Amino acid sequence: MGKGLLIVVSGPSGAGKGTICKELAGKADIDLSVSMTTRKPRPGEEEGKSYYFVTEEAFLDHKEKNGFLEWANVYGNFYGTPKKLVLDKLEKGRDVVLEIDIQGAMQVKENFPKGIFVFILPPSMAELRKRITGRGSETEDAINLRFNEALREIAYIHKYDYCVVNGELDEATARIQAIVTAEHSRVTEDIYDMIAAYKKEG
Repeated sequence: MGKGLLIVVSGPSGAGKGTICKELAGKADIDLSVSMTTRKPRPGEEEGKSYYFVTEEAFLDHKEKNGFLEWANVYGNFYGTPKKLVLDKLEKGRDVVLEIDIQGAMQVKENFPKGIFVFILPPSMAELRKRITGRGSETEDAINLRFNEALREIAYIHKYDYCVVNGELDEATARIQAIVTAEHSRVTEDIYDMIAAYKKEG
Protein backbone atom coordinates (compact mmCIF):
# COMPACT_ATOMS: atom_id res chain seq x y z
CA MET A 1 0.00 0.00 0.00
CA GLY A 2 1.41 3.40 -1.00
CA LYS A 3 1.49 6.43 1.22
CA GLY A 4 -1.34 8.93 1.22
CA LEU A 5 -1.23 12.41 -0.25
CA LEU A 6 -1.49 15.69 1.64
CA ILE A 7 -3.64 18.00 -0.48
CA VAL A 8 -3.33 21.61 0.67
CA VAL A 9 -6.21 23.77 -0.56
CA SER A 10 -6.19 27.53 -0.15
CA GLY A 11 -7.29 30.72 -1.83
CA PRO A 12 -8.81 34.10 -1.03
CA SER A 13 -11.79 34.58 1.26
CA GLY A 14 -14.95 34.02 -0.77
CA ALA A 15 -13.38 31.62 -3.29
CA GLY A 16 -15.27 28.69 -1.73
CA LYS A 17 -12.35 26.55 -0.59
CA GLY A 18 -14.09 25.36 2.57
CA THR A 19 -17.19 24.21 0.68
CA ILE A 20 -15.04 22.39 -1.89
CA CYS A 21 -13.08 20.55 0.80
CA LYS A 22 -16.24 19.37 2.56
CA GLU A 23 -17.66 18.24 -0.77
CA LEU A 24 -14.41 16.48 -1.61
CA ALA A 25 -14.35 14.59 1.68
CA GLY A 26 -17.97 13.55 1.16
CA LYS A 27 -17.45 12.24 -2.37
CA ALA A 28 -13.94 10.79 -2.22
CA ASP A 29 -12.02 8.58 0.17
CA ILE A 30 -10.24 11.58 1.67
CA ASP A 31 -9.92 12.72 5.30
CA LEU A 32 -10.34 16.35 6.34
CA SER A 33 -7.53 17.59 8.56
CA VAL A 34 -8.72 18.84 11.97
CA SER A 35 -6.94 21.82 13.50
CA MET A 36 -6.04 22.44 17.13
CA THR A 37 -7.13 25.72 18.72
CA THR A 38 -7.10 27.58 22.02
CA ARG A 39 -10.43 29.33 21.41
CA LYS A 40 -13.58 28.20 23.19
CA PRO A 41 -15.98 25.83 21.36
CA ARG A 42 -18.97 27.46 19.70
CA PRO A 43 -22.48 25.97 19.87
CA GLY A 44 -22.67 22.85 17.71
CA GLU A 45 -18.90 22.33 17.43
CA GLU A 46 -17.56 18.88 18.31
CA GLU A 47 -14.23 17.96 19.88
CA GLY A 48 -12.06 16.09 17.39
CA LYS A 49 -14.39 16.87 14.49
CA SER A 50 -14.63 20.65 14.37
CA TYR A 51 -11.35 21.28 16.22
CA TYR A 52 -9.19 19.87 18.98
CA PHE A 53 -9.84 22.36 21.77
CA VAL A 54 -6.85 22.81 24.11
CA THR A 55 -5.47 25.28 26.64
CA GLU A 56 -2.92 27.88 25.57
CA GLU A 57 -0.33 26.11 27.72
CA ALA A 58 -0.94 22.79 25.94
CA PHE A 59 -0.82 24.48 22.51
CA LEU A 60 2.46 26.28 23.19
CA ASP A 61 3.97 23.07 24.58
CA HIS A 62 2.98 21.29 21.34
CA LYS A 63 4.53 24.14 19.35
CA GLU A 64 7.81 23.99 21.31
CA LYS A 65 8.02 20.27 20.49
CA ASN A 66 7.72 21.06 16.75
CA GLY A 67 4.31 19.41 16.75
CA PHE A 68 2.64 21.53 14.04
CA LEU A 69 2.83 21.55 10.25
CA GLU A 70 1.75 25.19 10.59
CA TRP A 71 0.33 27.49 13.25
CA ALA A 72 -0.90 31.06 13.63
CA ASN A 73 -2.19 33.51 16.21
CA VAL A 74 -5.51 34.90 14.97
CA TYR A 75 -7.10 37.66 17.06
CA GLY A 76 -5.56 36.32 20.26
CA ASN A 77 -6.36 32.66 19.68
CA PHE A 78 -3.90 30.04 18.45
CA TYR A 79 -4.65 27.66 15.58
CA GLY A 80 -2.43 24.89 14.26
CA THR A 81 -2.35 21.69 12.19
CA PRO A 82 -1.09 18.78 14.35
CA LYS A 83 1.78 17.16 12.48
CA LYS A 84 1.64 13.64 13.93
CA LEU A 85 -2.08 13.16 13.28
CA VAL A 86 -1.63 14.06 9.61
CA LEU A 87 1.57 12.06 9.08
CA ASP A 88 0.09 8.96 10.75
CA LYS A 89 -2.82 9.01 8.29
CA LEU A 90 -0.47 9.49 5.33
CA GLU A 91 1.65 6.55 6.49
CA LYS A 92 -1.48 4.40 6.57
CA GLY A 93 -2.21 5.30 2.95
CA ARG A 94 -4.99 7.80 3.69
CA ASP A 95 -5.24 10.99 1.65
CA VAL A 96 -5.68 14.11 3.78
CA VAL A 97 -7.04 17.47 2.60
CA LEU A 98 -6.04 20.59 4.51
CA GLU A 99 -8.05 23.76 3.95
CA ILE A 100 -5.96 26.71 5.02
CA ASP A 101 -5.04 30.33 4.30
CA ILE A 102 -2.06 31.31 2.17
CA GLN A 103 0.21 32.10 5.13
CA GLY A 104 -0.42 28.66 6.60
CA ALA A 105 0.04 26.95 3.24
CA MET A 106 3.49 28.49 2.87
CA GLN A 107 4.44 27.12 6.31
CA VAL A 108 3.21 23.67 5.30
CA LYS A 109 5.21 23.89 2.07
CA GLU A 110 8.35 24.57 4.09
CA ASN A 111 7.68 21.74 6.55
CA PHE A 112 6.19 19.22 4.09
CA PRO A 113 7.24 20.06 0.51
CA LYS A 114 5.82 16.74 -0.76
CA GLY A 115 2.31 18.12 -0.32
CA ILE A 116 0.09 18.86 -3.32
CA PHE A 117 -0.78 22.57 -3.28
CA VAL A 118 -4.02 23.67 -4.95
CA PHE A 119 -5.12 27.31 -5.27
CA ILE A 120 -8.85 28.03 -5.56
CA LEU A 121 -9.86 31.01 -7.70
CA PRO A 122 -13.29 32.59 -8.14
CA PRO A 123 -14.54 32.77 -11.76
CA SER A 124 -13.98 36.55 -11.68
CA MET A 125 -13.14 39.32 -9.25
CA ALA A 126 -16.66 40.68 -9.72
CA GLU A 127 -18.05 37.31 -8.57
CA LEU A 128 -15.65 37.28 -5.62
CA ARG A 129 -16.87 40.70 -4.49
CA LYS A 130 -20.47 39.50 -4.91
CA ARG A 131 -19.80 36.47 -2.71
CA ILE A 132 -18.11 38.59 -0.01
CA THR A 133 -20.94 41.16 -0.13
CA GLY A 134 -23.56 38.38 -0.13
CA ARG A 135 -22.64 37.37 3.41
CA GLY A 136 -24.53 40.48 4.53
CA SER A 137 -22.70 40.67 7.83
CA GLU A 138 -19.93 43.14 7.07
CA THR A 139 -19.57 46.88 6.55
CA GLU A 140 -18.47 48.38 3.23
CA ASP A 141 -15.02 49.08 4.73
CA ALA A 142 -14.68 45.45 5.84
CA ILE A 143 -15.74 44.25 2.38
CA ASN A 144 -13.16 46.48 0.72
CA LEU A 145 -10.50 45.22 3.13
CA ARG A 146 -11.32 41.57 2.30
CA PHE A 147 -11.38 42.33 -1.43
CA ASN A 148 -7.98 44.07 -1.36
CA GLU A 149 -6.56 41.22 0.75
CA ALA A 150 -7.84 38.76 -1.87
CA LEU A 151 -5.95 40.64 -4.59
CA ARG A 152 -2.78 40.42 -2.50
CA GLU A 153 -3.26 36.70 -1.87
CA ILE A 154 -3.78 35.88 -5.55
CA ALA A 155 -0.22 37.07 -6.14
CA TYR A 156 0.95 33.86 -4.40
CA ILE A 157 -0.59 31.61 -7.04
CA HIS A 158 2.79 30.85 -8.66
CA LYS A 159 3.84 29.03 -5.48
CA TYR A 160 1.11 26.40 -5.97
CA ASP A 161 1.11 23.24 -8.09
CA TYR A 162 -2.41 23.58 -9.44
CA CYS A 163 -5.12 26.20 -9.88
CA VAL A 164 -8.83 25.36 -9.90
CA VAL A 165 -11.52 27.93 -10.79
CA ASN A 166 -14.60 27.52 -8.60
CA GLY A 167 -17.43 28.52 -10.89
CA GLU A 168 -19.53 25.38 -10.40
CA LEU A 169 -18.98 23.42 -7.18
CA ASP A 170 -19.34 19.95 -8.72
CA GLU A 171 -16.89 20.76 -11.51
CA ALA A 172 -14.32 22.27 -9.14
CA THR A 173 -14.56 19.25 -6.84
CA ALA A 174 -14.20 16.87 -9.80
CA ARG A 175 -11.07 18.70 -10.93
CA ILE A 176 -9.42 18.25 -7.55
CA GLN A 177 -10.40 14.58 -7.55
CA ALA A 178 -8.72 14.29 -10.97
CA ILE A 179 -5.58 15.95 -9.56
CA VAL A 180 -5.48 13.44 -6.69
CA THR A 181 -5.90 10.52 -9.12
CA ALA A 182 -3.11 11.85 -11.35
CA GLU A 183 -0.77 12.43 -8.41
CA HIS A 184 -1.24 8.83 -7.26
CA SER A 185 -0.03 7.75 -10.71
CA ARG A 186 3.09 9.92 -10.60
CA VAL A 187 6.40 8.08 -10.94
CA THR A 188 8.09 8.26 -7.51
CA GLU A 189 10.72 6.41 -5.49
CA ASP A 190 7.97 4.02 -4.35
CA ILE A 191 7.54 2.88 -7.95
CA TYR A 192 11.24 2.10 -8.27
CA ASP A 193 11.06 0.04 -5.07
CA MET A 194 8.11 -1.85 -6.57
CA ILE A 195 10.05 -2.55 -9.78
CA ALA A 196 13.00 -3.83 -7.75
CA ALA A 197 10.62 -6.17 -5.90
CA TYR A 198 9.24 -7.41 -9.25
CA LYS A 199 12.76 -8.20 -10.43
CA LYS A 200 13.49 -10.21 -7.30
CA GLU A 201 10.31 -12.20 -7.81
CA GLY A 202 11.33 -12.90 -11.41
